[in-house]
Amino acid sequence: MMQEQEQREREFKEREERRKREWEKRMEERKERERLREERLRERGDSRDKDRDRRRDDNFRDRDRDRDRDRRQEADYCRSREMDRERERQKEIIFGKAKESSSDSEQGDIDFDEDEEEEEQKIERMRKQREELYKKLGLERDSSQVTPASSEIPSISNTPRDSPVPTSRIIRMRLNEAFLVCVCAVDTVLYMECLYSQNFHELETDTKEDEDDGIPEKEKRNKDMFSDMFGDNFAVDKLDIHSGAAENPNLTDNWDDAEGYYRVRIGEVLDSRYTVFGYTGQGVFSNVVRGRDAARAGQDVAIKIIRNNEVMHKTGKKELNILKTLNDADPDDKYHCLRLFRHFFHKNHLCMVFEPLSMSLREVLKKYGKDVGLHVKAVRSYTHQLFCALKLLRKCNILHADVKPDNILVNEKKLVLKLCDFGSASKVTENEITPYLVARFYRAPEIILGMTYDFGIDLWSAACTIYELYTGKIMFPGKTNNQMLKLFMDLKGKMPNKVIRKGAFKDQHFDAACNFLYRDVDRVTEREKVVVMPTINPTRNLQHELLGEGNLPEDHARKVAQLKDLMERCLMLDPVKRATIDNCLMHQFIREKM
Repeated sequence: MMQEQEQREREFKEREERRKREWEKRMEERKERERLREERLRERGDSRDKDRDRRRDDNFRDRDRDRDRDRRQEADYCRSREMDRERERQKEIIFGKAKESSSDSEQGDIDFDEDEEEEEQKIERMRKQREELYKKLGLERDSSQVTPASSEIPSISNTPRDSPVPTSRIIRMRLNEAFLVCVCAVDTVLYMECLYSQNFHELETDTKEDEDDGIPEKEKRNKDMFSDMFGDNFAVDKLDIHSGAAENPNLTDNWDDAEGYYRVRIGEVLDSRYTVFGYTGQGVFSNVVRGRDAARAGQDVAIKIIRNNEVMHKTGKKELNILKTLNDADPDDKYHCLRLFRHFFHKNHLCMVFEPLSMSLREVLKKYGKDVGLHVKAVRSYTHQLFCALKLLRKCNILHADVKPDNILVNEKKLVLKLCDFGSASKVTENEITPYLVARFYRAPEIILGMTYDFGIDLWSAACTIYELYTGKIMFPGKTNNQMLKLFMDLKGKMPNKVIRKGAFKDQHFDAACNFLYRDVDRVTEREKVVVMPTINPTRNLQHELLGEGNLPEDHARKVAQLKDLMERCLMLDPVKRATIDNCLMHQFIREKM
């Protein structure tokens, strides 16, 4: 009995200790979850604060710039108004004196004998003023300009006082006197304007001399205001607006625009070795530039510069890890995935250096096969290389999730193809149910319905891309996910009920009886209407779309028939029945050459 009691007590103590350990373990797990949750909230809050601060700084910068511009415009306007008023005031003063002199001369008594001394003094004074004006302006008097006026005025001192003076001669003398007064007034106005223009010219000359201090004498002599800007002696002064930003972390926003894209400058050197000479384009995650690698004898490279925010940085690091995995799995570069040379950080931007390629398949189609497509031989070669890239992805358990002509590049000779842009790629075990994965025209039905997916989504996108390469037309140009399902069933018929029931978003497109709910717009009322479609019969003929109206040669027609069979296998609505990548590589369309 004592032994049984001791055993029960021992078992009780063990249970209590086990419960205590479990309780402590649960408490530790709860604390860990709380800590992770607080970190996520803190990171999210920091990201929001950064975005808010960046927007606020942009608003302040724009407001200050607008305010400074308005102040400069107002100051310029006030300065010009003040100059105009000063000029008008000078003219009024001068012309007022001229009018007074002319009116006095007109209203003066016709009796010349009483005022001849005063008139002679006035004329002499006006003549002296005119001489002083010429001296101040630094001009030499031209005798031809003064002689006519002075020659017509007789010397009054030589005229006897008691000699009669004809009335016509007196009038002519009065007119000459008024003419001299007006000329003096006009000369005074011209003198004021000349002084203003002379001061401005001197100021401009001084500024010009200060700017030309560092220019050699030979270039000064050759300098011409009408010289060609593309001549040998022409140089553009580069204004380094970012000087000091590398040392001051508060100025890092100057390198980025409001959305976090890096502001690239042609001629800029990245990582002390890559000289930027071209701009390729801009995407959702980054912008791409072309550069020359000084460490590799000027070899051309493509540099992908990730946007400067936390989400894009994490996405870029994920893409970087995927690229390293693919490169390590294909050291001999046989599977047609874009090669990553290296990566670095520049102004808080993650930068990835890739091999240079010429253009995308979208550009190839636009240039060589717009609305008509490419030759079946080129389509076969591109299809084979694309399937090789998908095989490498499957080997590494990676989904690309964005296969389309825009993300497939070719080399200069248009012979070698590379799959690129792994920004949406992920491990097959990390897939997330979302109805908007992959570009809409290349989106598989299991994504739209919300089913679990695997490598079949990339194969579906590849089949849509191959169709577009051969025909030059988009295979499923739906505007919504609902229209995409309708286009799928127009080609393949009604979707199986067992596939529909597996979808998490089936209620958005099907009712409880698995009838398709087609959402269309009424042509009369222009309102959305829902059409219930219990059955959908195929209305498209894939073989007719591929062969077209013309008669093809026998080998060409056989190859097109093989292409049609391959696409039928890749476009199965049920992802379980869809072909695998190995089946596609063993298909006759790939194995048999023309």
